[in-house]
Amino acid sequence: MQSSKQTAVSQVAFLSVQDVLDLVSRVGIESFIKGLANTIEDDFKRWAQFDKSPRFAAHSPEGVIELMPTSDGQRFSFKYVNGHPKNTLLGLQTVTAFGVLADVDSGYPVLLSEMTLLTALRTGATSALMATYLAPANSTCMALIGNGAQSEFQAFAFRTLLGINTLRLYDVDTNASKKCQANLIQYGFDVTICTSPEQALVGADIITTCTADKRNATILTTDMVKDGVHVNAIGGDCPGKAEIDKALLLRADVFVEYEEQTRIEGDIQQLAADFPVIEMHNVIAGHTAGRTTQTQLTIFDGVGFATEDFSALCYVHKLMKQYLSVKELELIARPDEPRNLFGLFKAHNQTCKVA
Repeated sequence: MQSSKQTAVSQVAFLSVQDVLDLVSRVGIESFIKGLANTIEDDFKRWAQFDKSPRFAAHSPEGVIELMPTSDGQRFSFKYVNGHPKNTLLGLQTVTAFGVLADVDSGYPVLLSEMTLLTALRTGATSALMATYLAPANSTCMALIGNGAQSEFQAFAFRTLLGINTLRLYDVDTNASKKCQANLIQYGFDVTICTSPEQALVGADIITTCTADKRNATILTTDMVKDGVHVNAIGGDCPGKAEIDKALLLRADVFVEYEEQTRIEGDIQQLAADFPVIEMHNVIAGHTAGRTTQTQLTIFDGVGFATEDFSALCYVHKLMKQYLSVKELELIARPDEPRNLFGLFKAHNQTCKVA
């Protein structure tokens, strides 16, 4: 097929939802998350090599559709992702995504992948990775406020990287908390469903907020949060959507992925443009301190950044070659003479006549 005159396409590897499920099953979810977190961390250490820009976003009253591109000069990636909180009322996912990994020298894509599952996994891995630099030493308990589709991935990631097995859940929808509890207790988590955010915070060293509503909703107020904890704030991820009280942000040391994007989409959109924040690549590379004392109040204002998706695509591209029979799609036209693209129609018609 490689040299045939009838060859009209170049093959592109394809990773389906079932393939991701198979990969995680074969590797083990905690091993998968650990490997993904290591890849994300390694790429943050070479931050300067990446092209960086805020993601392109098309907003509507009900949600947002975004494109997230980046390149390290050798490979290029982008992710298409949406966020539509009311989708669950229609039996649809709030977040769906797919991504592409391409070769920079040729411009040819090498992988087309589902990224609904992969985004959930990389969001959990990123959150827990940042917490290894920012959370109190020997943390044992996490409050998880917002128990939707992302909650279990957060739980597994924090157990994998920080050993946290005790969870205190709260959601305005009790059924969401019951769902999360049922999914996690079968894996040995110690899970308590709470009746208020305040109750969920009792004894928590880490607080994760991951609510979905596209609005400025104050999930945590400054009087609720004591010094010495780490807040993993990952629900505020677009303009007009926030979870953290402005006064709480002003009390804390705030860490972000890419400042230019987080100023637009994160919880710090509520604050003045000169409010000081620290980009996590500086912490991960050892240029800036993360947590320095046990009494320090830290907040990771996480909105998700394109380099994390790049890391995820590179990670699964490597794993699929090791564990799966790679599926390929006929995605790119391949005429025998590159300048004679139209000639493919003649070749196709002749093939059809012969058949």
